Amino acid sequence: MASKNPDRPNVLFILSDDQGPWAMNSAGTTELKTPNLERLATTGVRFDNFFCASPVCSPARASILTGQMPSQHGVQDFLRSGNSAELPADGERIQYLEGRQTYVQMLRDNGYDCGLSGKWHLGDAVIPQAGFEFWDVHQTGSGDYFHAPMFKDGESYYADGYVSDVFTDNAIEYLSSQVVSERPFCMNVHYTAPHAPWGRDQHPEDLYEEYRSNCEFESVRWDPVHPNHLAKEGSAGSIGEDGEDRKDLLSGYFAAITAMDSNIGRLIDWLEANDLRESTLIIFTSDNGMNMGHHGIWGKGNGTYPPNMFDTSVKVPTLLSMPGRIPTGEVLSDLLSHYDLMPTILEFAGASPSEKPEDRPGVSFVSSMVGQSGQKPKPVVVHDEYGQTRMIRTGSKKYVHRYPSGPNELWDLDNDPEETINQIDNPAFYQDISELRSQMEEWFGLYTEPERDGSLQNVKGKGQVGLISSETDAFAQDIVFLRDT
Repeated sequence: MASKNPDRPNVLFILSDDQGPWAMNSAGTTELKTPNLERLATTGVRFDNFFCASPVCSPARASILTGQMPSQHGVQDFLRSGNSAELPADGERIQYLEGRQTYVQMLRDNGYDCGLSGKWHLGDAVIPQAGFEFWDVHQTGSGDYFHAPMFKDGESYYADGYVSDVFTDNAIEYLSSQVVSERPFCMNVHYTAPHAPWGRDQHPEDLYEEYRSNCEFESVRWDPVHPNHLAKEGSAGSIGEDGEDRKDLLSGYFAAITAMDSNIGRLIDWLEANDLRESTLIIFTSDNGMNMGHHGIWGKGNGTYPPNMFDTSVKVPTLLSMPGRIPTGEVLSDLLSHYDLMPTILEFAGASPSEKPEDRPGVSFVSSMVGQSGQKPKPVVVHDEYGQTRMIRTGSKKYVHRYPSGPNELWDLDNDPEETINQIDNPAFYQDISELRSQMEEWFGLYTEPERDGSLQNVKGKGQVGLISSETDAFAQDIVFLRDT
């Protein structure tokens, strides 16, 4: 019956979509109801300095699966093409991770039964990939929350019901069918929530109306529209001074999270009902962060051009829970990244990569999380990239470098944690800038495949349309600034 051995645990990987690091009750947004995320936090560890590898969907998801940076795996923007065979506009079907080893494949090679329910958005959604055996996925990765287009066993269908409920139903149905198996499972449930759209008709009416009628969203930062905001999110241009439009959007965003949270509770309940809770590692995180008025942005890293690396874009809410093996109710402040998840999952599972581990930047954080003696030194920096924009962040400073010629940024996080004053031209920080840039360039020199070097790619945050090639431009270029509309 799955695995009841905590030394060879099952894995339940829950991934949300565009959930800001602030968007949990326990993260300080007390108006937001997330009782099951708090349930995981109180029975596990909450991380308050966890980062994505790229602040946009597809590259971040590719990095989670492969443990590599976008300049290695080559997915450097959200995918506009090659995702579905059913939609003519999607063009050629492309498997963007073909030939790349994933942690799912490694678990499968070590005897795990691996399934995916929900969002894929890494190319050719018709066909199971990356080591997954069970495959019931969203065709495109975002869109309406009702009547969502799906693929299962190579056949397309339209989901009957609210899509977060559907993803959960499908995952539980599959897990229930495998309950007599002797193999441990790795079940990935990838929600599209709380990605846009946030309209009243997109989410459970009772949740939307409860937030719209009773919530002032006072815990959500709201700044004037960013001067480099792109006209793409369909929201910032409609925010009036009275804030009523803002309340509409945040009501939908909060409703999507609370509805997803209820489904996370159903997954935890299923584990408990089948006596699998203490032998299942639960991981919850988001693909990237999200600004909902923070810094005057309604979007993530590609809400502006050039892309931004604000903490609200690059930090992600992250929880790990496994009673009996992981401490309970703790908050860990180590600087960690999605690229650290692969070695951590493999260490929990007692599996080893079949490729050279030096090809990946991540380090397992099991020892620092569980407090083992002789643990490895805590990470002191994290890195991020989005095309020609790269970041290195310490506990007190953040340097953002944009190739080929800027503009660059230096944020003094000790004295300016909200990132309001760019210190790039302040002589007091020149030595910090020089040291951080040198360290960043050395690090990316180790974790870049020259033919996929993001610093050389013309990524404008409007989507990737094909594999990176020296002969063609793989990225859409049709940017329009909000101020131009």
